[in-house]
Amino acid sequence: MNKNELISAVADQCEMSKQQAGDAVEAVLSTVTNCLAKGDEVRILGFGNFVVADRKATTARNPRTGETINVAASKAPKFKAGKALKDAVNA
Repeated sequence: MNKNELISAVADQCEMSKQQAGDAVEAVLSTVTNCLAKGDEVRILGFGNFVVADRKATTARNPRTGETINVAASKAPKFKAGKALKDAVNA
């Protein structure tokens, strides 16, 4: 499912226009993005948690040249599925 299909599904399920559903989906996505950018967690009970994970600085090797490359530390968004979501997928 892509973003447009998600917007259509929300519009159908909530009996609203696609414009309103698009605005709602955009609001949710931007809120999650803004919270993660600040380093906060987003917990949705029964669905899962969006968290920011720290990645340590490391070294890697260029497979073409064999040269060692330094990879800087970074932060990465992660999603941890909740029990209800796992149960729904495995049902």
